[in-house]
Amino acid sequence: MQPVTRIGARFTTWTCKSCRDALRGQHHAARPNVPSRFFASTRKLNRGNLPDSPARTRFAPSPTGNLHLGSIRTALFNYLLARKTKGQFLLRLEDTDQKRTIPGAEERLYRDLQWAGLEWDEGPVINGPYGPYRQSERLSSYHAHIQGLLQASKAYRCFCSAERLDDLNRRRHDKGLNLGYDRKCADMPVDEAEQRAHSGEAHVVRFRAPETWPRYRDLVYGHTGHGEKANKKLYVDAPVWEDAILIKSDGFPTYHWANVCDDHDMRITHVVRGSEWMASTPLHIAMYAAKEWTPPLYAHVPLLVDQNKQKLSKRNFDTDIASFRDKGIFPEALVNFAALLGWSHQQKSDIMSLRELEQSFDLKITKGNTVVSFEKLRFLQEQHGRRRISAGGDYLEQLIRDVAVSLLNKEGAAKIAALVGKRNLRDVVASMLHAESLAFSSPLDFAEKCSIFVTPPRRPKLDIEDSQLVKELHIAASTLLFVPESQWTQATHSENLKDMDFHGPDADPKSKKKWKGQLYHYLRWALLGGVPGPNIPQTMEILGRPICVDRIQRAISESSQESKQRENMSTRPQILKTATDASTWSAIKSEATAKS
Repeated sequence: MQPVTRIGARFTTWTCKSCRDALRGQHHAARPNVPSRFFASTRKLNRGNLPDSPARTRFAPSPTGNLHLGSIRTALFNYLLARKTKGQFLLRLEDTDQKRTIPGAEERLYRDLQWAGLEWDEGPVINGPYGPYRQSERLSSYHAHIQGLLQASKAYRCFCSAERLDDLNRRRHDKGLNLGYDRKCADMPVDEAEQRAHSGEAHVVRFRAPETWPRYRDLVYGHTGHGEKANKKLYVDAPVWEDAILIKSDGFPTYHWANVCDDHDMRITHVVRGSEWMASTPLHIAMYAAKEWTPPLYAHVPLLVDQNKQKLSKRNFDTDIASFRDKGIFPEALVNFAALLGWSHQQKSDIMSLRELEQSFDLKITKGNTVVSFEKLRFLQEQHGRRRISAGGDYLEQLIRDVAVSLLNKEGAAKIAALVGKRNLRDVVASMLHAESLAFSSPLDFAEKCSIFVTPPRRPKLDIEDSQLVKELHIAASTLLFVPESQWTQATHSENLKDMDFHGPDADPKSKKKWKGQLYHYLRWALLGGVPGPNIPQTMEILGRPICVDRIQRAISESSQESKQRENMSTRPQILKTATDASTWSAIKSEATAKS
């Protein structure tokens, strides 16, 4: 038993759960002008809120700028839902705001979607059975649908001037009242309204909103909406209503009306969009009810915010898709990154291609705002880079060309020629890319990591003080240089280092392992100055035989001098001690002779 307050009642009662459910069902059924099908869709859902029949989804951007991270995520979720259910993914251009349309934005939009791999089944360019797919070419449809609402008095023509509306809102604002429309034109006779409209008098068409806004089932947030919030607002001043404009004075539809008409006409079954549109969804549901259309199912995805929990801003982050592409981000890495922004998957790894996402996707999406961490994008970029390198083929060849250009630009042709020697630049760069510890994030970043191979290292002093061990390491390192140029490969060096043993087969395993570790340490000091990098066999293959011979010989010379210096320093205390002992003995002997 839990306390529950009946809406509209003046008392509080205790009601059991079964009774509360029954009362809730009666309450929903009693709502005016909104059939029960608008509260619970008849479409069956399975695990992960996925439909058991093909879904028709759409991405409907405006050609008013570049696609950004949030919009590509919305497009991706709609695309994945359609692919997962073997449905269709539509592209529709919402270009009714002609003043904000930017020349070239439509072509950039196509290019960005295709770069990301999000191919649409119906839409501009390829068309389809429910076209046209530009709203500016569908004006006759919006006007045809509005006639039914006008005839049923569910919409009306409003001839109020902008000055009157501004004055109405200003007076209400000064009194601290909510803004809205006072329905001055709502009860105008239809004949009079039609005559004034046909004469060319400027006007808009308004939706006659219901007394209360409907609730709806969101596939992410559950049953939601404005609840019992009344549309009519009663104050000491005249009441006002939230009667949204459907057709503007220029004859173009507003976003809300065009959105509802298009989704209905194009047979859209599911709409995935940003949570900022949740406030408008009750209005859309009410429009569907007024037309007696079945609405699609809605899934609102969380807002993207930065580390400070603020909405991602263009002032602080360059999130345009074109900027990611220009920085060398792989499309599969960006798509993978966008998919993880609010989606809770069941896979063992976060690293997924578009095809893998199609197989795994569901609507298990978090409700709270999603914090965007671009460190995750860097990680995914490196992992997808490894996939491209392992796959070989055209992907690898393109990476080789890009890295080669970056190396030449950064280091200069002379240094690169010295590194490559008689080898092929393509093969040297390929060896760099296959090195396990050199993660690829971009050509420029990778070229920076590879500077350890191009520029001779500045070695610190060797931190091995055992002179006998140093001599053994000199011999071992020199032995590796006997490999001929034709066999100078990672595989050869791996085998030689594996077989190298200065202690014999009967030596203690721990001693042998320790000595092998000291050899690797010495070789890294000799070849790379001790800095982190690929394993020794990979390093030797990348550097090539001439450079390895030069660096190891120089390292042997340096470490030999350091070893001799340490030996000289270690004998000086013994010499001083011997001299002191002789002097003391002589003094004692002289004193004894004098006493006798």
